[in-house]
Amino acid sequence: MSAVGIASLAIVVVVLAGVAFGPNLFALLRRAPRRSPHHYRSHVVDPGRALRAERKAELLMRSVLDPADYEAYKALGFLHAYGTAERNGSQPTYGYLIYPHKPLVSYDIETGELLNEHCVSFPDRHSDFGERLPDADDVLAKWMALRGDERVLIAAANMHLPGRQLDPDHVRRDIVRMSEWVGRASPASSGHADVA
Repeated sequence: MSAVGIASLAIVVVVLAGVAFGPNLFALLRRAPRRSPHHYRSHVVDPGRALRAERKAELLMRSVLDPADYEAYKALGFLHAYGTAERNGSQPTYGYLIYPHKPLVSYDIETGELLNEHCVSFPDRHSDFGERLPDADDVLAKWMALRGDERVLIAAANMHLPGRQLDPDHVRRDIVRMSEWVGRASPASSGHADVA
């Protein structure tokens, strides 16, 4: 086939495609939403947005927690909660360290032995800028879920052996830091799944 024949065939294919798909393509283009200049400006990255969100989350946390517990979070970077007591009146035998955007870590209160990592997440589904909650909101959501229904939260979590996502030595040091901060307060004095 000559170059003229190939060019003629290509022209015929383009014309037929335009006749077949043209009306639908033009209709689709007419229905496409027109973006206002305000829409484009709303997606400009605001460097202070994350900082303002974190401050707002910390204000919420401060309004929910006891002042000593809030100060512990600010000093240590995590919260602590005791697990449910096995029998009425008995003291809990395990607790949790609650880190922002990391698994809950359960540990034996008496020995400090790390038991499990419990992966849970509370995504921010209402944000246009990603699903990550501010750190204080993430920690507070986990703390409240433990207090609300520990068994349901742990049953829904992906459970792993210690060391999968967090360095076990670092977690052990955090248990020591937390114990020093609270002065080794009795779990019974704080109650079920309560921050020490």
